[in-house]
Amino acid sequence: MGREGAGRGEDDGAKIRPEDQYENLAEIRPEDQYENLAEIRPEDRYEDLIDELLGCGGVTPPRGGGGFGRTALRFQGKIFVMLVRGRLVLKLPAERVDALIAVGDGVRFDANKGTPMREWLSLDPESAREWLPLAREALDFARAAR
Repeated sequence: MGREGAGRGEDDGAKIRPEDQYENLAEIRPEDQYENLAEIRPEDRYEDLIDELLGCGGVTPPRGGGGFGRTALRFQGKIFVMLVRGRLVLKLPAERVDALIAVGDGVRFDANKGTPMREWLSLDPESAREWLPLAREALDFARAAR
């Protein structure tokens, strides 16, 4: 059973070659990859993120309990990512935070103090950005600060 047209104008029964399946990858919008993302609770996404990052050297799990930073992942004791009121919050270079805000992916995090922090991004829950690559950026930023 071949693909109709298979991109060649005919049904020749040819299989898709591995190198061909990615030829239009640049045309895929991030939001198209995650149609059911809205159905996944932020807490569950964050748990998956924790599982991915805990194997990285110097990363410690959330401490739990109450107060600021209870959900935070830390690198050598410094917070680099946390979940606050259902939003992923990351410490990134100020220029990167500015760029993400400029394209509508979030706002500066203010820790309920009324003063937005220039190196902290609160990711918009509607953003199609993948959490793990952003969290890895935040971890790399934390490593570079050491």
